[in-house]
Amino acid sequence: MDLLIDNVSHTYGSVEVLRDISLEIPQGQIVCLIGPSGCGKSTLLRFLGGLEVPSRGAVLQVGTPAGDSLNPLTYVFQHFALLPWRTVEGNIRLVLEDHRLGNAEMDQIVTDVLARTRLSDFRTALPKQLSGGMKQRVAIARALAVRPAVMLMDEPLSALDSQTRELLMDDLVSLWTRQPFTAVYVTHNLAEAVRLGHRIVVLSRRPGRIREIVEIDVPLDQRALANPELEARQKQLWELMREEAAAADQELLDV
Repeated sequence: MDLLIDNVSHTYGSVEVLRDISLEIPQGQIVCLIGPSGCGKSTLLRFLGGLEVPSRGAVLQVGTPAGDSLNPLTYVFQHFALLPWRTVEGNIRLVLEDHRLGNAEMDQIVTDVLARTRLSDFRTALPKQLSGGMKQRVAIARALAVRPAVMLMDEPLSALDSQTRELLMDDLVSLWTRQPFTAVYVTHNLAEAVRLGHRIVVLSRRPGRIREIVEIDVPLDQRALANPELEARQKQLWELMREEAAAADQELLDV
């Protein structure tokens, strides 16, 4: 299933947040959204997930999810949103309990996503026993459990320290390499965008418009090593954003 953003604009009261956004999210790609603070990245993600409706334009689902998809769209947030009284397994099972699944099928799904996210040894652990990186890994496993057509990821690594962020990026690359998934990934971190994105969509300051779409052809599993092309891409992204990021900072301070 592809997602199509068709000429989307949006205002909150008198504030224009997004203007004339048209974009395709093709199946099997990770598309990163970057841009200055307040440019509407998270708002656009909410439109994709159906949590809000844009003032103008539409978000369309093109094609159908795979037959085993329980939720076509699912979120991974910056904050892990784990229930503290449930174990790792219990937190993952939570998203399956509203579906007509037998215990054996639920157990199979949970076992599979625990293995894919390297959490099998932590099945009975409570969230308070886990590090921040492990908690986010549980959140990713929970999202994968419903076999989404598209994962919507809103700065999922921004609350983590740099070392943990690197490990989680490796995990996401490994997951995608073994079984490609579709994702829209919002981030402020240019290194994350270059490490994970097949395409990087650069938004302008508010009202957010698409300034440029940067394609990265280096395979995901070859991006961990120092690579002049990736360094050049990261520099290109910063040059695109530098002046507008400074202007957006001033606008936020003036509010």
